[in-house]
Amino acid sequence: MIPPQTSPGRRLAGPPADTSTRVALRAPLPVALAPEVERRVLFVSPEITGFRLEADEASVHAVTVFSRESLDADELTEKLNFVIDNDVRLQRVTPAKGIWTSPHRRSANSEVLPTLVATGAVYEAGEGQVAIGEPLLSLLAYFDAALLALLAEDFTAQEYRYPTLIRTKALENAGYFGAFPQHLMFVTRLRNDIDVYRDFRAARAEAGIGPEVLESCGNVDYCLPPTMCYHTFHQFSGRRLAADRLHVVTARGKSFRFEAGYAAGLERLWDFTIREIVFLGSREQILTARETFMRKVFAFIEDLGLSGHCEVGNDPFFCGPDTSDRIGTQRLLELKYELQLPVAEDRSIAVGSFNFHDDLFGRAFDISRGADEPVRSGCVGFGLERLTYAFLCQYGPDRRQWPEQIRTESAAWGI
Repeated sequence: MIPPQTSPGRRLAGPPADTSTRVALRAPLPVALAPEVERRVLFVSPEITGFRLEADEASVHAVTVFSRESLDADELTEKLNFVIDNDVRLQRVTPAKGIWTSPHRRSANSEVLPTLVATGAVYEAGEGQVAIGEPLLSLLAYFDAALLALLAEDFTAQEYRYPTLIRTKALENAGYFGAFPQHLMFVTRLRNDIDVYRDFRAARAEAGIGPEVLESCGNVDYCLPPTMCYHTFHQFSGRRLAADRLHVVTARGKSFRFEAGYAAGLERLWDFTIREIVFLGSREQILTARETFMRKVFAFIEDLGLSGHCEVGNDPFFCGPDTSDRIGTQRLLELKYELQLPVAEDRSIAVGSFNFHDDLFGRAFDISRGADEPVRSGCVGFGLERLTYAFLCQYGPDRRQWPEQIRTESAAWGI
């Protein structure tokens, strides 16, 4: 929620903006929907480097957009208002519904990242890309192992290591193109033709690589995966699963989502690591499994003494004719819960989510239980870099300040 008067919005790292353009909204927007606007502004145009929302206590009235070069005000006004009217304005204004709050009230220090960078524990390798060393590597491994141990207390899971690339057809079957086109990343290559290779070598030896190289490419059969669960649904395509038991699959792997702006170090990455758990079975089995594992995670967070909360959330559906309806349904039916941990005095980030898909992916991938019934599914996912970062924001990089169980584990790490 942005505060009354004026929200500073997000200002991206990098060269300062040279110009600003003020876009008036066609009609005032309830201030409660401001976060949904903030999730979308940077996707409106690649020239946008930052923005500020103009609001009073009740409504957002305008958005000031920053850019390095002057923008066509009429075109920008049309595009931004389209996104707001199509994706945001029709959403129901409902207060955030919490389902759990940690009893601990730890302060979070947003200045931990500069310390990690200064000591070499974090290296910002590129836009939305970081390299991590100790103590983050061992902390990330600790959290991943702890989550698997929690899972094993109640479930027997099959673990897989999936390839990095995923078939484009799998994301198409999942409906990802229509739901989240803003996050997609296609993988291509030069056409396997000797003339293409010779022309490429001749043209690029001195000129370097530019967008025109795509004219020599022709294969978009693969994408970078936005999360791990699509690998699992693709793996089980066309399968008939036993109706008398819950099927549990888990995987850890690299995931990729284009975010159009990466201003906050480890909070939002283009290239990140997810531990994902997929449940396949009946509706009752999935909802029970989600609740069981979710409560185990809450207890784990409390045992570590971390501040945090979990609330009903929604995915960033974008630009579709039914965007607002999908968001409203997701929140009304509580299909998604988000685990939020503070990383600053006034800001939390989602480090995990607990999701129920009903029969959406069972139908999309023709996965059934028993003879004909589409399987129901749910998934739980954790961004391991985010979880590690949130822990360090609350406890700091000094191992002596960490909870005893992590100090005990880390004694063997030599840090």
